[in-house]
Amino acid sequence: MEKIRIQDDLYTFVNQKALDELVIPDDKPVAGGFSELADGVEKTMMGEFEAMTEGGEFPDEYLERACALYAIAKDAERKAAHGVAPALKNLAVLEDIKTLGDFSRLYKTLSRRSIPTPLNIGVETDMKNTKRHLVYIQGAGVILPDASYYKPEMAPQKEQILGIWAGVAGMVMAKTDLAPEVQQQYIQDALAFDAIIGGLAKTSEEWSRYVEMYNPMSTEEVAAQLGGVELGVILADLFGRVPETVVVTEPRYFEGFSTLFSSETLELYKHWAYVTGLLKACSYLSEELRDMGGAYMRALTGVAKMSSVEKFAYQLASGVYSEPVGIYYGEKYFGKEAKKDITEIVYQIIDTYKERIKTNEILGEATKEKAILKLSKMGVKMGYPDKVRPLYEKLVFNREDSLLDVMLTINAIREEDMLSKLDKPTEPENWAMPGHMVNACYDPFVNDITFPAAILQAPFYSLKQTRSENLGGIGAVIGHEISHAFDSNGAKCDENGNINNWWTEEDFARFDTKVQAMIEQFDGIELPWGKVNGAFIVSENMADNGGMAVTLDIMSKTEGASYEEYFTNWARVWCQKARPEYSTMLLSVDVHGPCVLRANIPPRNFREWYTAFGVTEEDGMYISPNKRIVIW
Repeated sequence: MEKIRIQDDLYTFVNQKALDELVIPDDKPVAGGFSELADGVEKTMMGEFEAMTEGGEFPDEYLERACALYAIAKDAERKAAHGVAPALKNLAVLEDIKTLGDFSRLYKTLSRRSIPTPLNIGVETDMKNTKRHLVYIQGAGVILPDASYYKPEMAPQKEQILGIWAGVAGMVMAKTDLAPEVQQQYIQDALAFDAIIGGLAKTSEEWSRYVEMYNPMSTEEVAAQLGGVELGVILADLFGRVPETVVVTEPRYFEGFSTLFSSETLELYKHWAYVTGLLKACSYLSEELRDMGGAYMRALTGVAKMSSVEKFAYQLASGVYSEPVGIYYGEKYFGKEAKKDITEIVYQIIDTYKERIKTNEILGEATKEKAILKLSKMGVKMGYPDKVRPLYEKLVFNREDSLLDVMLTINAIREEDMLSKLDKPTEPENWAMPGHMVNACYDPFVNDITFPAAILQAPFYSLKQTRSENLGGIGAVIGHEISHAFDSNGAKCDENGNINNWWTEEDFARFDTKVQAMIEQFDGIELPWGKVNGAFIVSENMADNGGMAVTLDIMSKTEGASYEEYFTNWARVWCQKARPEYSTMLLSVDVHGPCVLRANIPPRNFREWYTAFGVTEEDGMYISPNKRIVIW
């Protein structure tokens, strides 16, 4: 085998041995990187759940309930005894819909029972006044991985994938009491209804421009688009009154709503709701049905078999009770010394960012002041929250119920809690992620960063790693999340998280030039599993660029800093082996670029990369100075 040089391919040079040794489990689409850490946390917490259940001792009522749900979810014999019956009983309400008026009066019931509808109503933060909430409305999801699959040029892939879906739906529908010919009619009608949705729904690329979701309209204007659906009746049922304003997240969808949902398509809707609702319920039915229902997604991701009942049960229970489970994990497995150290790194990065803004060439003085103010007001959430929010006190269920009925109860409580927030102030103190999640995020409408305890471990971060390694790992990721405050989306929100243009026209024009350059740096790159869409992943690539820029700045002021260690650990954290089918799907649905590109492209923009490894124009990891991009 030809020896890989770091100057030609940083990612492969650093990770080749690990990639050769990585084995993707049969029940997963990916191994290594974030996934490996998540598997470790899962194994640890599954052990905790088992020990608590066997010992009958629990740290609090939340973990006791989580373990009770865990026990119900992994009881295969009990689930088999219930069979498909709980789902059929739940779906029976569809028989009561004879008119659009019936649908309007039953909307709340349908929503509470997790039965799919052509419109979805919720309560979210008002993007232009983040101290309050508004009603939001959006459309239905599509059967295919993304609405982009419904474009004419995707026809061959579309037909192949829908064929797989129809086969899976056929297996599951055979478990119902419907006649075979009726089962097939339901499936064909579901596909026909989905085809109309596919022509109206937003693609993942469109959803990635999240500021464009904010389209407030009067309730009367929205109602006029819904044809025979009585929006006022629905809203009065949900809120006890009819709010004046509704935010439309998908204007195209609702402009074409009457072609999707009318008296003529009502039967198509009912059959679509039945089939997709039944498939959605499969996870909570027998193990046989969980296996059948999951076959479609496994085909899309190349996964050979479903996860064990124990893993499924843990993932379900730890998801439902995520905040208390995360607090338990954080308190037990994340030390105070590490929290102190990582918090110091965060504020060092924020302070360095402020200094970099002062000398930034894009921004004028007035805009610089606003950017620095945004950094000064940025919230920092590291590890896990101090207390459990009130929602979790309400998550109580009947332990004699079937698993599906338990989950319907839980989902109805969650929905009621969400809808009850309409007239209440927002809660920026709430955490976006639980402590046991291997991930991190920036919330543009709160202006804060969240780093759960589970990601604060090697290779991202460790007290045993050098400061250079930690800066190349978690430091660059922290810088990445901070940079989202100034990416192509975050730049449109102010220090309070409100959509607000705090730029001058000249500054934004210079910024937009950088955005376009970043799009071009990635756009059209051919990989074995498909072509990269630079516009779709631009915000994440800008964040990677910003995270590297600010941490390299800190490196330059760090005694004994090793750029070799920095870049090596940067590449190490992106080490991942994925199934080809999964990699192909991610190109359409994931705003993050492929790991190999995240490791290999950002370093090329910085002179420290060239100096550290003597990279020249003869090398694969070289780009000419005029093509290098540094934004922040």
